[in-house]
Amino acid sequence: MAFDLVIRDAEIYDGTGSTPVRGDLAVAGGRIAAIGSGLGLARETVNAEGLALAPGIIDGHTHYDAQITWDPFVDPSPALGVTTAVLGNCGFTIAPCRPADRDLTMRHLTHVEGMSLEALRAGIRWEFESFPQYLDMLARQGVGPNVACFAGHSAIRTFVMGENATERTASDEEIARMVALVRNAMAAGAVGFATSTAEAHNGEGGTPMPSRLADDREMRALVRAMGESGRGVYMLTRGSKTSIGYLEELGAEAKRPVLIAALFHSNTNPAAAFTVLEEVNAARLRGRRLIAQTSCCPLSMDFTFKSPYLFESMQSWKPAMAVHGIPALKQVYRDPVWRDAVRQELAASRGGLVFNGEWDKLFVVETAKPENRSLEGATLAELAAKAAKDPLDCILDFALSEELNTLFVAQLLHNDEQAVAKILADPHTHISLSDAGAHLTFFCDAGFGLHLLGHWSRDLGVMSLSEAVHRLTGQPASLFGLTNRGLLREGYAADLMLFDPKSVARGPRRRVHDLPARAARLTASAVGLHGVWVNGTKVADEKGLCADPDTRPGQVLREFTA
Repeated sequence: MAFDLVIRDAEIYDGTGSTPVRGDLAVAGGRIAAIGSGLGLARETVNAEGLALAPGIIDGHTHYDAQITWDPFVDPSPALGVTTAVLGNCGFTIAPCRPADRDLTMRHLTHVEGMSLEALRAGIRWEFESFPQYLDMLARQGVGPNVACFAGHSAIRTFVMGENATERTASDEEIARMVALVRNAMAAGAVGFATSTAEAHNGEGGTPMPSRLADDREMRALVRAMGESGRGVYMLTRGSKTSIGYLEELGAEAKRPVLIAALFHSNTNPAAAFTVLEEVNAARLRGRRLIAQTSCCPLSMDFTFKSPYLFESMQSWKPAMAVHGIPALKQVYRDPVWRDAVRQELAASRGGLVFNGEWDKLFVVETAKPENRSLEGATLAELAAKAAKDPLDCILDFALSEELNTLFVAQLLHNDEQAVAKILADPHTHISLSDAGAHLTFFCDAGFGLHLLGHWSRDLGVMSLSEAVHRLTGQPASLFGLTNRGLLREGYAADLMLFDPKSVARGPRRRVHDLPARAARLTASAVGLHGVWVNGTKVADEKGLCADPDTRPGQVLREFTA
């Protein structure tokens, strides 16, 4: 028998966490046809020479819902080892969406997910209105990697309530219409239902994203509607007022897994993440399927004060979010009363905000004026001390002096490696949170999987390479109910990643201007990655994406196991 592809002499990590074996893997018709030694002839042969062969990475937390309509390969994820991406996290989807609500939806995404409004307006293909039509459109255009899509709460709420979705609770009749949309989405092939109660999730003008206005009646009704299908994951980005006990109740009612984001360690409240993890694990011991979603990357964010996302979870920042135009924004920034309100909220935050006043972890990256270049690399704590100013006054005055064009970076969360190692070592946490497709000018964590394999497994030894592969492949495949994916087994989809364990890593970030309307984004390349195959078709090599753009081997996944 002639195979389509044989990868010979590889160290095979099958995704289960078991010890690797040396051998060959053959592919035919997009599926794994055989695993063994001395396999037969093939149209294409790759000599691995001892490189590691594993299932492709499953990225369970992306926001590619808009980008995939103009970029079916969702660059850069496939070139970073990702063969399956889960879209629609936090409920920030673009379907369902009425034509009259398209611009409102895009304006919300601009704020909550740090997306360029010009890029969204120029790029999104609005060839759908309902959620099923969105899936059909993706299947019709073709996709590079495999994709699974959540039914999104904020989109569903906006579809039913329009602009009222960000202003009030829903009526019984409106909830009934939302329930029907969730049922419809699950029947069409949604991977689950996603929502957010997080205070940092604000749309245009600082208004809460629609899902944050949902009351208990609405939330319970929609989660139960998802569970009626007998499958699906309830995904939630949790706000400070949403208890783990409450989520355990919802999961029990729906009889479905609850995926809880985002478990980050904070230096200003170091016990909080471990308290949440203990509560989640205690619920699991009671038979509830609660899963904490965490990251293996430190959360750092590039920003200017034209769009300082890291401050926008603050109630006191609302006046700055409500104004339009740079002159009005500057006026708010100069207001001493407003500054005092921000200062007071920072002082009282106790680790509950995105930015919690760690001025020694906020750096000047790039100044707008040449005479200020010597300040690049300095922390705001250093600059404030030198100027004998309060750090908030220092950074705002400096940004204003450069017309808000100064580029800063903040090291926000997850930067205590000893604490993060304990979270990652918990075998039940779901390692993801790349946010790929969102916050494109702030950070790029699409290479999180390579960082886990290289930094945390090889360099720090927090887990074995077999376990790291399992946490990126077999474990999320089981969580999301992906059929015949996530493992290297005969008959399974040939989603593959070939890499060098001695060098695998994510490369440095770089800024490019290749989005629609020439908008900017941060991207990164892989290190030590030799090949990525989606359903048996090679999409990336050591130089990056290599697929024919018109050959789109991915599948829109619509059938999931319970």
